[in-house]
Amino acid sequence: MNNYSDENDRFLDSESVPEEYKHEVLLRPNDFSEYVGQKKVVQNVDVMVESAKIRKSAMDHALLSGPPGLGKTSLAMIIAKSIGSELHVISGPAIEKKGDLAAILTNLNPRDVLFIDEIHRMHISVEEILYSAMEDYRLDIVIGQGPSARTMQIQIAPFTLIGATTRSGLLSNPLRDRFMAHLHFDFYHHDELAEIVGNNSKKLNVTLDKNALEMIAKCARGTPRIANRILRRVRDFSLVQGEHLISEESVKKSLALMEIDSFGLDRMDRKILQVIEDYYKGGPVGIETLCATLAEDRTTIEDVYEPYLLKEGFLLRTPRGREISQKSKDHLIKIGSIK
Repeated sequence: MNNYSDENDRFLDSESVPEEYKHEVLLRPNDFSEYVGQKKVVQNVDVMVESAKIRKSAMDHALLSGPPGLGKTSLAMIIAKSIGSELHVISGPAIEKKGDLAAILTNLNPRDVLFIDEIHRMHISVEEILYSAMEDYRLDIVIGQGPSARTMQIQIAPFTLIGATTRSGLLSNPLRDRFMAHLHFDFYHHDELAEIVGNNSKKLNVTLDKNALEMIAKCARGTPRIANRILRRVRDFSLVQGEHLISEESVKKSLALMEIDSFGLDRMDRKILQVIEDYYKGGPVGIETLCATLAEDRTTIEDVYEPYLLKEGFLLRTPRGREISQKSKDHLIKIGSIK
């Protein structure tokens, strides 16, 4: 469990946090005013936070859903900071036993925020611990087995659970129903990504011309995490080349090294489209067959690559399987993959 706190900054201890994490935290928004995009989500959360402050109690539990890299963790950090409480971060698959989750819950202080990433991947037996904890701030622990088994109740501090998931449909109904707010994250618009890149370039002491900034935003797949990743790689390239002002040409060279094209498609995106075109004549092809051909995990294909390909119209999901669109064929022709 990640638990960063000190008197001045409850989320970042400069001596204990790894160097790579410092860079990630540096690029995260510090408060609601810095948070770009997802306006409806932010408005709802802002009201919930202010209500919790007025009531002087824990904020209601919230479920954040949407593709990865859209700012769910950053929003959880802002929530905890706004409430003035401590943020505890853990991944759902990392909680293997009921005792692991019980230990986390019993160590929470009043109004703390527990952020569980990939909450849909928690085992159902572990998940059941959360039911009474979320509703009554109580743990129901079964001691013993058989006729001698008995239930022990342990009171825990009122806390806020924020669950993040890329596939909300995989959550069980009992768990989903206990979240008071269900907030969905959408891909970002181009102008929102441009604003994020502009803000973060200042934090990294990087100067971009307008065309360079626009190109990074265009190739970021509607995702701030990818925009930040490209920005940092572009910064590295400019430092090596000794450039003080990063130009559009520098961005193009950096993207070429990263194998990212003008639509933001990377090598794996193009491989998915290429395989469907070359092996299955444009589709349709079943997802299991496609994953076997690509030698890639189904969850990775469905959660990481497909959302953007579907959103941009490169890929079609039909009852008979996946197909590529005419837009995909035109793009593959343009980059020379097919004639």
